[in-house]
Amino acid sequence: MADSKINISDQLKVKLRELADRYEVASFTEEDPSQFLRWYRPEEGRGTVADVEAASFIAAMLAFGSRKQFIPKIREILETSDRSLGSITEWLKQGKYTSDFPRGAAKFYRFYSYDDMQVFFEELGDILKEDGSLGEFVKAKMYDGGVTGVSPVRRGSERPRSGLERGEGFPLLHEILSSSFPKSAIVPKGRSSANKRIHMFLRWMVRRGSPVDLGIWGWADPASLLIPLDVHVMQEAAKLGLIAEGAVASRKTAECLTAALAEVFPGDPCRGDFALFGLGVDVL
Repeated sequence: MADSKINISDQLKVKLRELADRYEVASFTEEDPSQFLRWYRPEEGRGTVADVEAASFIAAMLAFGSRKQFIPKIREILETSDRSLGSITEWLKQGKYTSDFPRGAAKFYRFYSYDDMQVFFEELGDILKEDGSLGEFVKAKMYDGGVTGVSPVRRGSERPRSGLERGEGFPLLHEILSSSFPKSAIVPKGRSSANKRIHMFLRWMVRRGSPVDLGIWGWADPASLLIPLDVHVMQEAAKLGLIAEGAVASRKTAECLTAALAEVFPGDPCRGDFALFGLGVDVL
């Protein structure tokens, strides 16, 4: 199925575009983890772009399960860092989490303990100390290599190809992120996994011209993104025949669905994420 082109009717294409228009609006963020994309507002003198990236990454990594449970947990971390240093980036770089945030085997959220959070903060802090921001770190890895099993790319070479084109010498964004947190249980791992939370974070950072997504990684191509694959998205996609019934949440399924959505939203397949969300609310 990954190699076969899905025939999507013109009627369905129109419906999906209408749904994306309806649900990709600023109010979408009110009860969504994407609300934390604007916790810091550099344009207003509150925080830096590095703060935006770090806060967004933390939000994405904890965005699973019940929103009523994980949104307060994300807010707790950001409020703690703000009270301490007024900056999530400085809080991580200076290691203030070691004194400001609890330790121990007790669970912070779901199956992640406070000690798991400490390891996550340490690795993210090390990245920020190395390159100043998560975006600069990923960009450097994209063009200089550094991902196991992926050849480095010369600076000045052609821009990265689509994420659906593998083996071309360009490390994929999600592989860079997952491989850069070897000790952290919180950051999803595995090249065959759907890695939904990482792909959601990348959607936030890369897609441009959106009232929801920030598009601050202008060096990355929205066409290279994979759909953030969760149970709801898969259910709606299967109903429409965009993926096979009974498909499992895997990278292969994400690639299949992304390829289908690229037929509806050329150059920006992850806009289909809003359309499939809308299908759970609207009547097709």
